[in-house]
Amino acid sequence: MKGQLLIACLCSSLLFAAPMAASAQQDRMADSAQELNLTTATAEEGFQLAIKLARRAVVTVQPDKDVLKVERGEYSRDAESLIAISHVVALHFQTIAAANDYWRE
Repeated sequence: MKGQLLIACLCSSLLFAAPMAASAQQDRMADSAQELNLTTATAEEGFQLAIKLARRAVVTVQPDKDVLKVERGEYSRDAESLIAISHVVALHFQTIAAANDYWRE
């Protein structure tokens, strides 16, 4: 399970460009942590936030962009890895949806 979670986290970097250098990333994450809020206006915004959270996990686990680039080719063609990252994003989205009362009016 640990291996699948790590693969899932690494796979989420497929959705985005390579992360910044570690020190710059830490500064940005510290700034944005204060701004992070699970409240979103729409389900689409909630989904985008779920992806952002998955990406943050990847950068936290592996801040070296060169390592991410090397591994990307391998897991980008692995169906199990892609399914795993979909699961991670779905879990984040489930949490965000609940925090937003499922966007009921």
